[in-house]
Amino acid sequence: MTTSGTSGETRTWESGAPGVLRLPSGRLVRGRGLRHPLPDGDVPGFGVYLLGKQPPEVGWEARWLPWPDFRLPSDRELAREVLREVWERSAGERVEVACGGGRGRTGTALACVAVLDGVPAAEAVSYVREHYDRHAVETPWQRRYVGRFTP
Repeated sequence: MTTSGTSGETRTWESGAPGVLRLPSGRLVRGRGLRHPLPDGDVPGFGVYLLGKQPPEVGWEARWLPWPDFRLPSDRELAREVLREVWERSAGERVEVACGGGRGRTGTALACVAVLDGVPAAEAVSYVREHYDRHAVETPWQRRYVGRFTP
């Protein structure tokens, strides 16, 4: 998908690329685990890293959202702001969301982004499990967080 912007063309992910979630609106966001090698092909234009400690440097614009493993974001208001930015920027950029394994925190964040895209909060975990990873959103409190997430 290619869209025009004020600075020329910007590109989003290829549909069907590894880890890419297609939202109902057609926006594409990549989820991945940082413990795995960077997939071949395009690199992100923007990444959000969900870790308990500061992530390593990357060669693209990035934000760190403090989020300990198997838990919830340390600052929920910041999380809402950052996830909204993921959704907004995914309209015309290659955006990725990643944690260590690419399932729990990443799946939770992707489910929240799906809510921002119009998926009912009560259905967002199922949506991400069907379209991203069947093991996404690992803990009961992560599922509750998504169920209570509001745009």
